[in-house]
Amino acid sequence: MPDDTEFPDFDHARLRHHGDVDARPGMVDFAVNVQGSAPPEWLRERLAGRLGELGRYPGEADERAARAAVAARHGRAIDEVLLLAGVAEGFAMLPRLGSRLAAVIHPSFTEPELALRDAGVPVAWVLLPSPYTLDGAAVPEDADLVVVGNPTNPTSVLHPADSIRALRRPGRIVVVDEAFADAVPGEPESLAGESHPDVLVFRSLTKTWALAGLRCGYVLGAPPVLARLNRGRPHWPLGTLQLEAIAAVSEPAAVAEAQRRAGTVAAERAAMIPRLRELGVEVHEPAHGPFLLLRVPDAELLRKKLADKGIAVRRGDTFPGLETGFLRVAVRPATEVDRLVAAIRDVGL
Repeated sequence: MPDDTEFPDFDHARLRHHGDVDARPGMVDFAVNVQGSAPPEWLRERLAGRLGELGRYPGEADERAARAAVAARHGRAIDEVLLLAGVAEGFAMLPRLGSRLAAVIHPSFTEPELALRDAGVPVAWVLLPSPYTLDGAAVPEDADLVVVGNPTNPTSVLHPADSIRALRRPGRIVVVDEAFADAVPGEPESLAGESHPDVLVFRSLTKTWALAGLRCGYVLGAPPVLARLNRGRPHWPLGTLQLEAIAAVSEPAAVAEAQRRAGTVAAERAAMIPRLRELGVEVHEPAHGPFLLLRVPDAELLRKKLADKGIAVRRGDTFPGLETGFLRVAVRPATEVDRLVAAIRDVGL
């Protein structure tokens, strides 16, 4: 068992903090990583076509069709798919796996740790120093659950798939948060298409498809492990529109569209980095996600000054492993980056 220094107390309010709190209506939003303000027109029309059916419960056929679409998208069997009302719901299920010691690789998204802690599961931090390269040797050998993001929020680091596979051990389950994997051109390090008895891959549809308000996602894994996650879940956990959205964006044409979007994000990110660096902002690279980790002399002061100018950025000090001085910003088109750059230049670092 690791010593007590690996089980630090951490403010639950900070673990619960997310960028949507920082982005008030009307602000230029660099705090939330959703692409766009609404789903594309074709998806809105498809969802609208189901509105007349909301008077009845979602049927088993809809649920199976959505699972089949996801399975086909990743080359998996249908019983390797569990649909979720957002990936956060899936993280809330993790305590059902009965872990005796969970290791969470940080800096990373905090919801998995919060769910585990709230359920009384001991959590060990594996803190990666900059440049945040995955080090499997730092994971406690007796950890029977390991959580890692890929690409990782907020560092934008993409870990090699081999490094994640190397985390596997007898009696251990590896949880891979791939919420932003579809924003990486070609998804080169994804494990979503691989069937392993001890690996769970969580995927979100919120970010690329602007479905944050509908809550859509899924987890891929071995049927016995998915059954443990699903135990005790209420009937009809997803509504008709959620099932329709999951099926729609898993179809080949939508997957191709997502990859085109990923290419656009990569180009916008490449254009954004030198503009920020010209201002004296330290930008962490390599970056592969639709967001960037920034370091500035006084992050909290800059965040407040930008908010006064109507620009929202994500504070970084709520992520374990990041001391003060960090901010996260979403990758945005040049017109929005113009406003961010002008505001930073105006208020100074």
